[in-house]
Amino acid sequence: MSQNLPNQCQKQKRVESVRFPLRFHKIFALFAFVVCALFFPGCQTVDPDTLARQQAIAASIAREQPGDYFIGRRFFKNDYKMWGWVRKPGQPWNTAQLVMFNEQRTLAPDRQAGTLGSDNNYEYRLRGFFSGESVYEPASNTIYPEFVLTGYELKDQAPPLIFKERRSIDPAIRLLVPPI
Repeated sequence: MSQNLPNQCQKQKRVESVRFPLRFHKIFALFAFVVCALFFPGCQTVDPDTLARQQAIAASIAREQPGDYFIGRRFFKNDYKMWGWVRKPGQPWNTAQLVMFNEQRTLAPDRQAGTLGSDNNYEYRLRGFFSGESVYEPASNTIYPEFVLTGYELKDQAPPLIFKERRSIDPAIRLLVPPI
């Protein structure tokens, strides 16, 4: 029996000596992870086309004069009835709202031309106001703010893409994603 006691003590010491290094490694790994997360938060590669597009968008927005008007981007989808994205001048596209037009005062450009959706992805300088009302669009099962259109002028027929993917502007694809 006296021989078993030393063996048990030796086993117990061995187990304790193994536990400390495992705990130390876990703490060290956690520390290393936290340090990496803090110092390398945005290691992301941006392809040159995306970077050029973002710079073109930023330059276009920077040229906009402040005033009592809005910038609108037509966003035509075959299955949906909303008009497009509307934002204030000088604001980035990620602040834009997807709107339904109230055309009682002025028809939308494509409707006035009799060619619905022919101006998909065109950019306009819009005159009008948000009515404060909301409009239900059944195909998307979504409620959108109402914009009362009182006038417009075409700004650009081929503006830089404001979405991550070009397929976002394909009228046949039922994809509703916000601008970048």
